[in-house]
Amino acid sequence: MAFIHGVRAYHGSHGQRTLEEPPTVWSQGSTRLLDYGVTTAEGKGGAPLLVVPSLINRAYILDLTKQRSLMRHLARRGMRPFLVDWGAPEEMERGFSLDDYVAGRLEDALDAVRGLAGRPAAVIGYCMGGLLALALAQRRPAEVAALVLLATPWDFHATDDGAIRLLEASAPTLSTMIETLGVLPVDVLQAMFASLDPYRTPRKFQRFAAVDPDSPRAAMFVALEDWLNDGVPLAGQVARETLFGWYVENAPARGTWRIGGRPVLPAEVSAPSLVVVPERDYIVPPGSAVPLGHALPRAAMRIVPAGHIGMVVGSRAETVLYDPLTDWFVETIG
Repeated sequence: MAFIHGVRAYHGSHGQRTLEEPPTVWSQGSTRLLDYGVTTAEGKGGAPLLVVPSLINRAYILDLTKQRSLMRHLARRGMRPFLVDWGAPEEMERGFSLDDYVAGRLEDALDAVRGLAGRPAAVIGYCMGGLLALALAQRRPAEVAALVLLATPWDFHATDDGAIRLLEASAPTLSTMIETLGVLPVDVLQAMFASLDPYRTPRKFQRFAAVDPDSPRAAMFVALEDWLNDGVPLAGQVARETLFGWYVENAPARGTWRIGGRPVLPAEVSAPSLVVVPERDYIVPPGSAVPLGHALPRAAMRIVPAGHIGMVVGSRAETVLYDPLTDWFVETIG
């Protein structure tokens, strides 16, 4: 009954995103670049940061609320962060591959940041966005001042929990769906993530049933749940490359994942790097992320007491991630 009460309480809530977005300073198709440096006086002339989220979820997880916003925190601390907002694939983008996103959109966004800030940018990648950021740093060493990878997978076969075998078994059905629709629908993606921990959803709504609906905790739950339910489909070729190439074939760790025909190899990344690994991450287990920290030649690694999402929006996000990350930037790029 607690689960049902929790679901009803969520559906009866009045969550609505009211946080004002910073200006869009560049765009191509559905992809936008948001300049968070203008949100504070401190950030207008600070060191530029290009922040790359996943293609699957909306970018505003990094700017969820006024109190839980990595982007605004970095700006307050004197950085000039730019957020890549991928948006949902439009008709042309439904045929995109990872080449199009990295060697096309992401490189163009990096050029836009260089033009606006007048200097090379540090690049931050979160989750799937970390792999895209890694490829970017390898391809454009003169333009990437530093690289930060947050909860970024690398060795997809590091843990054996049956998820890979399930994906292999589902491959024919998924391939047919992708071929028919041109995308992998968001509902399918959400079901796949839910299968990683089938009891997680019932538990969180059971807990929410006991929360004061007028409390800050309830407001935060609603904001996060709204974001989780606001996913986007994945372009068909990208779905093939990530699900079958990354997960099934373990292409990144094997050195066979390519962008523009070139293998993506951490050993070729010359920028100073920071790899942040949440120790309670069930989406990107630490065993998958840690090998990337060892493979980068100039990397520091930080294991943090948080989960995949809690690291960026949890109650301890400021002390676990925001402040240490900013301090690292100050020490590394000034």
